[in-house]
Amino acid sequence: MQRKTHGPNNPMPKEWLAKDLSLQYIADYKAFNFVDGEGVRCSLYVSGCPFHCPGCYNVAAQNFHYGKPYTQELEDQIMEDLSQDYVQGLTLLGGEPFLNTQVCIRICKRIRQEFGHTKDIWSWTGYNWDELLKDSDDKLEMLSLIDILVDGRFLEEKKDLTLQFRGSSNQRIIDVPKSLAADKVIIWDKLVR
Repeated sequence: MQRKTHGPNNPMPKEWLAKDLSLQYIADYKAFNFVDGEGVRCSLYVSGCPFHCPGCYNVAAQNFHYGKPYTQELEDQIMEDLSQDYVQGLTLLGGEPFLNTQVCIRICKRIRQEFGHTKDIWSWTGYNWDELLKDSDDKLEMLSLIDILVDGRFLEEKKDLTLQFRGSSNQRIIDVPKSLAADKVIIWDKLVR
């Protein structure tokens, strides 16, 4: 007998809102890594993700109660780490960053205030680009603050470990400012595979 497999959850626009779901918890923070985007990065893993993609590599972070609350001390540490010349930017992952906009918008705004665009901001999301554009104001505000978006749910049947910065072939690496300006998806110009 073949086991029936279920895909990730598929929300309607504005069905899931950070104000209703986020506890503003952080699953992890990793300074100075090379895996979560281009260059040396600081990575903030937020807690909570209701997509529940089968095969998710960070199942613990699906729980909104996992980890510990976001603090001013952590934010200050992130900013200090980002101030190092060799650090290219911040990466937001999870969990689902777009359901933790209270934390993500706050840190993104501070980065823009203190570093302008000298540090880039990457974010992963289970949402696809079109879903985000139809969603809540906080998601759109966050989108406007980031440089690179890796969009789409992880799909086990499309898993490909040879892909650059993503786990399944349906996911895209999107240049956010160019896409917003062109009103269409523009893929990151450094995409190799």
